[in-house]
Amino acid sequence: MPTFTDLGVPETMVRSLSESGITSPFPIQTATLPDTMKGRDVLGRGRTGSGKTLAFSLPMVARLAASTGQRRPARPRALVLAPTRELANQIAEVIEPLARTQRLSVTTVFGGVSQGRQVSALNGGIDILVACPGRLEDLIKQRLVSLAGVEITVLDEADHMADLGFLPGVKRLMDQTPKVGQRLLFSATLDNGVDAIVKRYLTNPLHHSVDSADSPVEKMTHHVLAVHDTESKRLVVNELASGTGRRLLFTRTKHQAKKLAKQLTAAGIPAVDLHGNLSQPARERNLAAFAAGDVRVMCATDIAARGIDVHDIELVVHVDPPAEHKAYLHRSGRTARAGHEGVVVTVMLPEQAGDVKTLTRQAHINVTPQRVGPGSPVIAAIVGDVAAIVMPTAPPVSVPHQGAPRSGGDAGGQGRSRRGAGAGRGRRGGPATGSGAGAGQGRSAGAGRGAGAGRSASGSSRPAQGGSNVMYSSTTGGRSGAAAMSQNSDAGRRRAR
Repeated sequence: MPTFTDLGVPETMVRSLSESGITSPFPIQTATLPDTMKGRDVLGRGRTGSGKTLAFSLPMVARLAASTGQRRPARPRALVLAPTRELANQIAEVIEPLARTQRLSVTTVFGGVSQGRQVSALNGGIDILVACPGRLEDLIKQRLVSLAGVEITVLDEADHMADLGFLPGVKRLMDQTPKVGQRLLFSATLDNGVDAIVKRYLTNPLHHSVDSADSPVEKMTHHVLAVHDTESKRLVVNELASGTGRRLLFTRTKHQAKKLAKQLTAAGIPAVDLHGNLSQPARERNLAAFAAGDVRVMCATDIAARGIDVHDIELVVHVDPPAEHKAYLHRSGRTARAGHEGVVVTVMLPEQAGDVKTLTRQAHINVTPQRVGPGSPVIAAIVGDVAAIVMPTAPPVSVPHQGAPRSGGDAGGQGRSRRGAGAGRGRRGGPATGSGAGAGQGRSAGAGRGAGAGRSASGSSRPAQGGSNVMYSSTTGGRSGAAAMSQNSDAGRRRAR
């Protein structure tokens, strides 16, 4: 396997990657870097979590450093367009340590906050601008920034741009960048007009695809729990939210996300929410608290299905099943990232059975039915299976209701890097807002994962309780929770790494 040095990455940047714990390139990086480092236009296809951010950050920083272009006020030399504020911030955090090695400057531009600081940063001279289309267009209309000096343009999560209706704005922005510049487009799919962007703006692009957005991740284990009524659903969700490690719970509406976070916190399971009704500072505080591990449960709408790049989310719960299979895959893609394992659970009411069956079929996930109920050992097995993926750094959270199983997690390791090249960047989170609890105290590169110790499989072979409920359980490359639990300590050692 080639190294970053073999792929043409400057040694100072290789050292920066190594300091963040990144020593080997991912497939998307191996595939694209030989071409992007030479200045070729590239279309990179791969699901979220496949390493696309570094795939475009490395050549962008290296080529700007080698360029004869000069930093000028309000005229960025490189532009990265991202669909959400969260993704823009996270891209910038990956780029910043690399840019520092080459003495390049980076800033972000997005809506939801005052533009004053953003304009000041631009006027100070910026090499790399990471922006959301709406705010960037506003600044251009005010003649506060120009794209005439852009040498490299990157469009990240292009398919999500299309889903959000941003492509007309993206086209207007791309039209203002020089045609002679390098253009890189990264997307999971080429539908909804993304193919038109490729044809219009990329010159003889080289195509590199490492996987399909519609194919399930091999190290992701899927479960579908069909509950009898809303009360059973509430109890099951509480059990799934308990235990160790980070859990991301998806709801369909902003109100439901806020309400669920409040309910969990009141039940002794501290949770924060993330949705469009929160102010940008509140969103950043809640995300920082979640990323830092101060709060291990986040309740979110589909705003987090893309752009939330926290690599150590062990469990994703579809509290409300999404409307279609692409949303299911995008949500689920928050776990099993960067080659790690993850568990995905969908909670289903009787009237949702047909829709969920269609979702799983279109997502190429095979399911087999099994009956369970609140407090069932099968749910305990799922929670224990999650605990085996990575040992916790904090004590588990228990669920205060009768018959609820406790998590089967064991000893933990040290803290881990939240992302790739962005590790080690301290950011104060402040107290969480709204329904959340805890504070984001800062993020840092940690010392790796804890070793997987054995765990109890008590009760995992007993028949399910509360026979009114049904569970569809499957795995796309690992054992189901109950099967893995039956292996006791061996499964724990195999899955924790």
